Amino acid sequence: MKKIFYFLFAVVFFTASCSKVDKTSTVPATDVIPGTTPAPGVDTIKGTAKYSGIFASAPGESVTGNALIFFENNAYSVALENIKIGNGPDLHLYLAKEKQATNFIDLGKLKSFSGNQVYPLTTSPDFSQYKYVLIYCQQFNVLFGSAELIKK
Repeated sequence: MKKIFYFLFAVVFFTASCSKVDKTSTVPATDVIPGTTPAPGVDTIKGTAKYSGIFASAPGESVTGNALIFFENNAYSVALENIKIGNGPDLHLYLAKEKQATNFIDLGKLKSFSGNQVYPLTTSPDFSQYKYVLIYCQQFNVLFGSAELIKK
């Protein structure tokens, strides 16, 4: 009986300690998109968009806004412009080869469910292969929205 108690205690303890806490902000992000006027004290990325796409929502989800790819100082950045996303846990931004999140670069957790956001790339991907920007829930493996990138 004691072994069963300890086993159940361990299962409950590890399950509770492994649960993810969503830290995505509900306050609109205010990153400055290139070509706009920055707020005082806010850094901006300078440059012209090389690729752009309009977000389409996955079935049952809500995503609107634009994805833009910038190149400046030998580095790429992904910008989300006027983004609005239905709340969800553990939302990440992916640069992907297809709409299914199988071959992708994880750019990190979303900063906010709305506003303008900029994410630097630490690599220089081949945009003839990485054609999609995805908003993806890692915890439940659910696509929220995708933007197909078109060269400008």
